[in-house]
Amino acid sequence: MRHDDFVGHMKSCVDQSSPELEDHFKAFCERCSYITINQDAGDDSFVELRKRMESFIEGDEAQNRHFYLALPPNIYVAVSEQLRRNCYSDKGDSQIIIEKPFGHDLESSVDLHKKLEPNWKENEIFRIDHYLGKEMVKNILTLRFGNPMFGALWDCNHIDNIQISMTEDIGTEGRGGYFDDVGIIRDVMQNHLTQLMALTTMERPGSFSAEDLRQEKTRVLRLVPPLETKHTLAGQFVRSGDGKHPGYKDDDDVPEDSRCATFCASVAYVRNARWEGVPFILKSGKALSESKTEIRIQLKDTTDAMLKDTNHNQLIIRIQPHEAVRLKMNAKKPGLELRTVETELDLTYKQTVEDPDIPEAYEALLLDAFKGDYSESVSEQELEASWKIFTPLLHELEGNKDIQPAPYVYGSEGPDGLEDFVASYQFQK
Repeated sequence: MRHDDFVGHMKSCVDQSSPELEDHFKAFCERCSYITINQDAGDDSFVELRKRMESFIEGDEAQNRHFYLALPPNIYVAVSEQLRRNCYSDKGDSQIIIEKPFGHDLESSVDLHKKLEPNWKENEIFRIDHYLGKEMVKNILTLRFGNPMFGALWDCNHIDNIQISMTEDIGTEGRGGYFDDVGIIRDVMQNHLTQLMALTTMERPGSFSAEDLRQEKTRVLRLVPPLETKHTLAGQFVRSGDGKHPGYKDDDDVPEDSRCATFCASVAYVRNARWEGVPFILKSGKALSESKTEIRIQLKDTTDAMLKDTNHNQLIIRIQPHEAVRLKMNAKKPGLELRTVETELDLTYKQTVEDPDIPEAYEALLLDAFKGDYSESVSEQELEASWKIFTPLLHELEGNKDIQPAPYVYGSEGPDGLEDFVASYQFQK
């Protein structure tokens, strides 16, 4: 790809619907430069990259350098070594930005960190979990600590169970070969859902600084025992009933005997006084009936015998799509009789906030990286704590051939028995 091709590709992806936007984009393109690097050719390409970066400054001017490694994880270490050796800023800050997967299990994650550590300090590594950049995820702590009415109820005395789910209505879409080495637990649960659970359960931090936030998330994740197969339901999608959508094993790159889970529901517990006995139902899957991510907090049922047929109060935080916060509650049904009806307080952003300016997750996270704000970067300690939760389960599911994922039809709610599994942990629709 040449520089002109790169600029043309950017133009096809950027809104230039007004002269002002067109002028801004033109000015932006003038600050861009495209260069091809051959990682296998040794240091020569990286020396050329350094010279290109130096061409943007004059004399001894300081220059901050951020290297976003949108690369296969197996070459993270080699590229990071070459960047450190040839492109590290002598005057200014340097930083590498990496994305999941951060290893394959606890051992490989620790190994990856040890290999990055000699060249890059922890405060020079920005680990992106793009869910931390989503508007409603960033809103969780404000909801919790900015509203005393929620803070007073946020414990095991009032909360019955919490369900954290991320579902997709598409399958692996030709990526079965890659997905078969990863599975739904590594792809979604060990990172995205774990971060949502940490933000939901952590204690109030001393401040919103990166150090305080990441310390509290790490502290609560260390209180979560490893997940167990007896509290887990794994599944794998098969061809849709109408035959229009292929099953997981219909992908030519997926082995016929694959036991890879494309769906998983597992129950976690936090061993502290605040959350003692509260089940956290973590659920994720592909090729399901709808795409959505939400946190559903179900409060304990009323014990007042005066009111009959009441429903659980529920606080629902919809991460995507249609960002919203909804509170389900009981009220008197209009009429002469004393009967209850479920009502809902609904804060759907696009209905209640005029022209909401909701940035893309990567937009927010990359800006934080450039500013040196690590509050939404995943720390090495968080990674280690989360892998300790999931690694024993992964090894058991993958190592025990007697455990087979339950089949479920493409476009369904999930495997048979899912509703009973969830209900066994007090969750009620």
